[in-house]
Amino acid sequence: MSQPICHSLLRKTLYDRSCYPPMLTPVKPQKGSLLVSEPFMLDPNFKRSVVLLTEFEEQGAIGFILNQRSDFIVSDILPESNCSLPVYIGGPVANDTLHFIHSCYDKLSSGIEIMEGVYWGGNFEALQILISNNQIDSSEIKFFMGYSGWAEEQLESELDQNSWLVASKYNSEVIFVEDEENLWKEVVIGLGPKYAHIANFPENPQWN
Repeated sequence: MSQPICHSLLRKTLYDRSCYPPMLTPVKPQKGSLLVSEPFMLDPNFKRSVVLLTEFEEQGAIGFILNQRSDFIVSDILPESNCSLPVYIGGPVANDTLHFIHSCYDKLSSGIEIMEGVYWGGNFEALQILISNNQIDSSEIKFFMGYSGWAEEQLESELDQNSWLVASKYNSEVIFVEDEENLWKEVVIGLGPKYAHIANFPENPQWN
């Protein structure tokens, strides 16, 4: 794997999982899949989160939370960049690191392909030039502090416990949307009629 997994994540829910059958989602995760947290997850790191998997192997998985915007912009972290694009919280692992996902390989000519037209990382010096020349905008790039990591078989175990739904077919523009408040609902609804009702669950089941 390109990065070490160094954080074990604990998922908790308020409801009895026995009311759901094993593997609520039949879709197996892979690189480029979206993980959608179940509606009552208590772990504040992943509450109503949508995670883009950038790596999924036998040794573990890596991903970035798409809908948790931080209070920072890029220039707060890298003053020389003079970049006002928002920074998102990619996850609880290595939150002193900066990562980016982009769809501008034609301009940047670098990055690890996650899915068709979407890449992870790349030449940051070249990226800074593009930013300073106003040749890139938020519709084609997203920055993250830290990342989400799963050890070997950890994600599979969480899927067995119905902690996540998996979306493998979606419009890649979803990755770069800035409406983080509604992204979770939109992705759940996009899974189809079988899951759409989940989008209307209250955050606290006691409100039902």
